[in-house]
Amino acid sequence: MGQRFRVLIPAVALALAVTAAVTVVHAQAPTLQEQLAAQYKLVKMGADSSGTSVVEEGTLLEIKKGGIVGVPYKAVTVRTATFQDGTVHSSDLAHNATAQKVGKLFCGLHKCPTTPDSASDENATKLFKAGDKVYPSKIDVHVDKDTVAMLIVACDSCNQTDPPTYNKANVVFQFAKGSLAKASAGEVEDTIGQLLAISEDTGQGNQQQGQNQQAQGQGQQAQQPQAEPQNIQLGMTTDQVQAALGKPEKMVNLGPKQIYVYKDLKVTFINGRVADVQ
Repeated sequence: MGQRFRVLIPAVALALAVTAAVTVVHAQAPTLQEQLAAQYKLVKMGADSSGTSVVEEGTLLEIKKGGIVGVPYKAVTVRTATFQDGTVHSSDLAHNATAQKVGKLFCGLHKCPTTPDSASDENATKLFKAGDKVYPSKIDVHVDKDTVAMLIVACDSCNQTDPPTYNKANVVFQFAKGSLAKASAGEVEDTIGQLLAISEDTGQGNQQQGQNQQAQGQGQQAQQPQAEPQNIQLGMTTDQVQAALGKPEKMVNLGPKQIYVYKDLKVTFINGRVADVQ
């Protein structure tokens, strides 16, 4: 019985080792969702009594084509644009054009209220233009629908939007049927980049602040008094000269005569005292 027990122990250890090896071999690769999340850092937004603000900046993106309609960040609903085959499709644009025509007709018959401020009206819309900077706020991959949806938020400091509204929009990237399941993360990122390219102006949101700080620093530097020029006089000792000019580049020792050679100056000493300066 004792011998059978000793035989079973190695068998169990071997089975555990095989199981561990199989587990390593079959470790799951990162999903497309995880790979995109690593590529695009999401912006973190916050709000207090003073309004909405960016708590932590995300990956800065530049819009390459027009057609995306945004609404203020505090709006409950969000507009959606679809990007397919290199073209932006937005039903909101047609809807807005129809609404404007109806509005003009209505205003011709009735007195219209004043146009609300886009910064405070939740229903106000903004048409993003090429070159505008935005942050990704949310990314969802739907392999069954062959779509990648990205919620974007405007970088108002980059776009010099004042007062800030942090307009947001939902962009859906539509891929060919059955292709998203086979696509690599690089291929998906290339498609996204046709419309939302990663901006080369990293940190653009703080560019103006940095320029102001640089100008302020230059102003303070200009106000600082310049250092008094050092005077070398006849009779000064070698220690006094080194205290004023620093250590020389070369030292020539000719007995009672010594020569200190600096970058643009040569000082001659006789018996340890300055006798000549050239």
